[in-house]
Formats: sequence, structure tokens, C-alpha cells
Amino acid sequence: MADQKPTPRQQLIQMITSYWTAQSIHVAAKLKLADLLKDGPKAATQLAQATKTQPQALYRLLRALSSVEIFSEDEQGRFHLTPMAELLLDVHGSMYAVAIMMGDEHYRSWGDLLHSVQTGKPAFDHIYGKPVFDWLSEHTEQAKIFDAAMTGFHGPETQAMIDAYDYTGINTLVDVGGGNGTVLIEVLKKNPAMKAILYDLPGVIDRAKKDLESAGVAARCQTIAGSFFESAPPGGDAYQMRHIIHDWTDEQCHTILSHIRKVIPKHGKLLVIEMVIKLRNEPQPAKWLDLNMLVLPGGRERTEAEYREMYAKAGFRLERVVPTPTEVSVIEGRPV
Repeated sequence: MADQKPTPRQQLIQMITSYWTAQSIHVAAKLKLADLLKDGPKAATQLAQATKTQPQALYRLLRALSSVEIFSEDEQGRFHLTPMAELLLDVHGSMYAVAIMMGDEHYRSWGDLLHSVQTGKPAFDHIYGKPVFDWLSEHTEQAKIFDAAMTGFHGPETQAMIDAYDYTGINTLVDVGGGNGTVLIEVLKKNPAMKAILYDLPGVIDRAKKDLESAGVAARCQTIAGSFFESAPPGGDAYQMRHIIHDWTDEQCHTILSHIRKVIPKHGKLLVIEMVIKLRNEPQPAKWLDLNMLVLPGGRERTEAEYREMYAKAGFRLERVVPTPTEVSVIEGRPV
């Protein structure tokens, strides 16, 4: 007999309790269970000893995660890695940092979603007493997790973006709010004649320098510390921002784009890489990320029409929206 489609009630229960799974994954990441299993299967008692946890409680966690194919239990009661569990290994580009971040500050902030819906203001500020990026600048370890999480979460977008968008003709690319330089590194590798400027806050720039050196592109990439709310560095013929604009309100975005408009040459390009909201009932991750922007930094995802209006107010013309195989598109603008 074929499996019956879940009833609306069953579907809703699954959605309501979905945070059970999310927090279980978070705890598994916190305990680095995947790393403890990378050399072979282990019993819950062995894992409990290594993680200083209560054996029966840890077994119950692993049993639940194994039921959704995160780890698997054999007939001897030992737990193994699965393809999804391997993504929780603490290695570059994995989902380890994503699971950590989402279960800490994000989880607490989403728990106060009602505050954001009632006020239109970030729940993060309400809980932690200051904006998320100010808070991260004061919490070094969480900032490192954030950087790694952005790589894990958005990593596949990078290759898709540079495959979909042709950077030919751009001599110097300025990555505004370029973070740890992950995106810029890949663009420079694919375009060996290109030079670049990485522009971000001082603490972020300090974290990015070693990554640029390790990638072998530091000689072609100048680093400049500053705030895009105060200025943008001159010298580029294209200005790129990936997942920056969605962090901020329309007024803050106008400030950022206006600073770029002051320094961009007449032939220059504005490249904003974001998800573009589709209308009405069409399922789309961007609509959930939009809520995350409401709850944490206070920004939003936008439609093509909203980007067109935003560009026009700052002195740009939206030329085209270049889709990629992932959720993001390259929203290209030109100064007018």
C-alpha cells in the first residue's frame, strides 16, 4: 500500500515541532559528535564519556537524530556517520558553524518573533540590548562562528554566482562589506587579471587578511577598513555586495548606495547579490530569510520592483537581474 499523504493536521504538527529537530542538531554540533565518529562507529556510552554527558540522555538524542538520517545506529548499538552527519564535521565549508549559530543567538531571537511582528523592530536588539553586528564586534568567538556560518550557509552560491555572471571588463572590483573575503577570493581566482579592494569594518578586515594570504590573492587585493554607512572607497569600476543590502532598512540602504554613487565612475557597475522575492503564494526560502532579517538585523528581502525603486532613488538604473542555479541573483545597476 502506497504511503498516504500526511493530513493537514499531521503537516501542521510537524511544522510546529520542527524546532525539536533543529535544537537536537545544534546540540550534536555543540558536542562535536560528528568529529568523534569520523574515525569509526562508537556506542553512546563512549561518546558520553568523551563529551561529559549523561549516557542515557545522549543515547536518546542520537536515537532521535538517527530516525531522520542524521547518524545511524547498528545492531550493536553503535552510531555511525551518515551523509548528513558528515556535514556537521568541524571543517571549512561544512554546516557545523551554521548549526551552532542557528541554535544560539538566532534561536533566542526567533523565540521573540512576536516582539518583531508587534513593533517592526529586531528581536535581537530587544534580547541582547544592541544591534547584532555591534554585538558580534564585541564577541570574538561568536564572530568567528558567524563568519564560518556564512561560508557554510551561502558557500554554494559563490560558484553559482561567478559561473552565471560574466566579470569580463572589470579591472578593479570593490567588495563592500566583503566579510572574510570568501566571495572575493573565488572571483579573483577565476579572473587572474583582476584587482580588488575588500572593504569592511576593522575587526572584520583583521580576520580576512589571513584568508586572503592563504588563498594566494593578497597581492591583488587591497584591504581598507571603514563603514559603508560613512563612505565607500574610490578606485573601483565595479562595486559588489553579497547579502549586505538585505541586512538593512530602506533608509540605511539608501545611505550605503549613495556613498557608492559618489565614487563610482560613469561606466561603473553596481552588483548586488541577493535573493529576489517572488510574489504571492509561491514557496521560496527567501520569504523565510526575510523573517530572519526582521528578527535579527532589521532588514528585509525585496522584490525586483523594490530593488528598481531603491536603485533609482540612489542614482542608479537597474539594468538586469541575472539568475543563478541557487536562490540568489545578481542585480546589476549602472549610475545615471
